[in-house]
Amino acid sequence: MTLLLVAFLILLLIGVPIFIALAGSSLLFTHFIAGIPDFVVLHRMAGGVDSFPLLAVPFFILAGNLMNSAGITNRIYDFAVAAVGWLRGGLGHVNVVGSVIFAGMSGTAVADAGGLGTIEIKAMRDHGYKTDFAVGITAASSTIGPIIPPSLPMVIFGVMANVSIGQLFAAGFVPGLLMAGFLMAYVSWYAHRHGIGRDQAFRLRALGTSFVSAVPALMTPAIIIGGMAMGWFTPTEAAIAACAWAIFLGTVLYRSLSFKQFYKMTMDTIETTAAVLLIVGAASLFGWVLTTTKVTEVVTAGLLSVTSDPLVLLLIINLILLVVGCFIETIAAISILVPVLLPVVIAAGIDPVQFGVIMVLNLMIGLLTPPVGMVLFVLSRVASIPFDRTVRAVAPFLIPLLVVLGLITVFPWLTLAVPTYLYR
Repeated sequence: MTLLLVAFLILLLIGVPIFIALAGSSLLFTHFIAGIPDFVVLHRMAGGVDSFPLLAVPFFILAGNLMNSAGITNRIYDFAVAAVGWLRGGLGHVNVVGSVIFAGMSGTAVADAGGLGTIEIKAMRDHGYKTDFAVGITAASSTIGPIIPPSLPMVIFGVMANVSIGQLFAAGFVPGLLMAGFLMAYVSWYAHRHGIGRDQAFRLRALGTSFVSAVPALMTPAIIIGGMAMGWFTPTEAAIAACAWAIFLGTVLYRSLSFKQFYKMTMDTIETTAAVLLIVGAASLFGWVLTTTKVTEVVTAGLLSVTSDPLVLLLIINLILLVVGCFIETIAAISILVPVLLPVVIAAGIDPVQFGVIMVLNLMIGLLTPPVGMVLFVLSRVASIPFDRTVRAVAPFLIPLLVVLGLITVFPWLTLAVPTYLYR
């Protein structure tokens, strides 16, 4: 057990890719210490990715890529401007509302930051907003993407924890809307403090025109969520439906998606999916070794010996996840920690669905913290500002997100009300 953990930490610290650190440390243990045949190890890795729900991963990634490439994000942004651009600090509110809408399509924070973020930061700069404020609200609002369904991290959590992905998706609605509400409240406070006015007058005609233009794009989350809620298809089939709809919009309705763009998006999706599945396969092996060496039992006993109070346990786990999120990529963190922490959660009587949303939100906050926060790197490039300045710009916006994390930790019904109603 010591060899496994030491080898993993050493490989991680020297900058080895996460899937090699996971698989390499596991192989050292199974081959030299446990004497487990190599074919068993390969079987465990293959079994980790042999899951029907994981088919949703490439299709949700492709749907998000197609939405960005086909110009659908521009229509979403125009509608958000017409809907809330007349409020004080209007483009800050537009930023949040646009992310809420786009969340129902992409399921990833990085896609939101890279797609809508490019449009939003340029527009805010052109209207005289400070670059730091534009970057900060764009980063914070992008984390809504994996909370409001569909959500790529929740698919991975559902597979690793054997929890209903549909219930996880439903559980993200209220927390996602809370995140949007608190971020918009922060924007209002900032606008009042710095004397920022309205970016445009409210025009009912402009709202109607932009809404009509955006209706086909807005139907994407309706297809995904409505289809699952009505029982028409599974989350995996919903991902396929989202891709089909995005292709229809880009090629037939909007005619903005060329074959060359489609080919590039497909290759990008294959590359991203391969990376995700390599991590999942390696993490499955790592988690299996942790289980067979009884590390998970030791961790469970250790945490429960500190306290058996569910709320205190969740607060401790929150601290662990916030630290881990600073250093390990989201998919890898979920794949590694679910086998370790889930037994603790279940033993304490905490609902795994609530824990799934808490874990994903923690790791989304990790995307906004150095040293490996992916959203920070994306927006540093998009805004053409140094990385350290991006970190400082984003820091104040962590407060609303931490408040929401505290609320869903203390009040389980915030996450469980919707799935309980839909799946009763």
